Amino acid sequence: MFNLAPKHTQIIKQKAQELGFMYCGVSKAEFLEEEAPRLESWLNQNMHGQMHYMANHFDKRLDPRLLVDGAKSVVSLLLNYFPEETQPEDTFKISKYAYGQDYHFVIKDKLKTLFQYIQEEIGEVGGRVFVDSAPVMDKVWAKKSGLGWVGKNSNLIRPGVGSFFFIAELILDLELEPDGPIKDYCGTCTKCMDACPTDAISAPYVVDGSKCISYFTIELKDQIPQEVEGKFGNWVFGCDICQDVCPWNRFSKAHREPAFAPHPELLHLTSNDWVELTQEVFRDIFRKSAVKRTGFEGLTRNLRFVANEPADLSSDRVSEDLV
Repeated sequence: MFNLAPKHTQIIKQKAQELGFMYCGVSKAEFLEEEAPRLESWLNQNMHGQMHYMANHFDKRLDPRLLVDGAKSVVSLLLNYFPEETQPEDTFKISKYAYGQDYHFVIKDKLKTLFQYIQEEIGEVGGRVFVDSAPVMDKVWAKKSGLGWVGKNSNLIRPGVGSFFFIAELILDLELEPDGPIKDYCGTCTKCMDACPTDAISAPYVVDGSKCISYFTIELKDQIPQEVEGKFGNWVFGCDICQDVCPWNRFSKAHREPAFAPHPELLHLTSNDWVELTQEVFRDIFRKSAVKRTGFEGLTRNLRFVANEPADLSSDRVSEDLV
């Protein structure tokens, strides 16, 4: 029987490029044997903190065939989000991935279009699309499919590109031609480890999520612990430090995705504007942004913490806006 895997693979990769994805790679859908002990150790050391969902569906996280019946291939895709212009250094900052519209919706629309195209061009193909919405180890699959290597900061890094991109997947019951992994090019560099102000990169290739600024400013719903006071710099939603210092990100080029363009006012907010942020302005600027995840109360909590204001000194403005 004629092997259609190469042809089908090329059809998918070509369409992915047309939809704006930077790169597309394929790996065989199988049990992640090497990752099982690593994930178990990471969870046992409570490096997920209050991200309890990370401990759920352990088996599904390691085997895509438990997510899609008869899964044969994992299609990994990268979408660039590096902005043309960034926030000034002398103001409060949010992670670059949150500048524009929430990536979950932007990428899911593209994936649905790609999946529909696959069914139209190839035939009856079963599968699911994933964007941070299910227990899928996206960086591991992207690594297996040759899209990059997982660096010491645990981010996927691609030679000549860097790491400022989103990762998404299609898990299909379609036989495709797999790509092979590439070499790790971190070498002896430890810039990401040296730069992390909270020592979240506890060892090369091991990130203690419960110590990460992104965890404290997004995932943690309780008060931020005092022992990390003064270590956030000016980050109030997420953190890009370990990516900003990575030598490979000198190759980053601005994305061409209109949906990721920042709100016109975002890049011009001064420190004073941030401190005086009202719920109305929050809704206007972050209406479609991933910043909505922390909510107005969460963002103002972060602002107070970073500005070294006592948590109980919320201004009348904030109190009135929350009524």
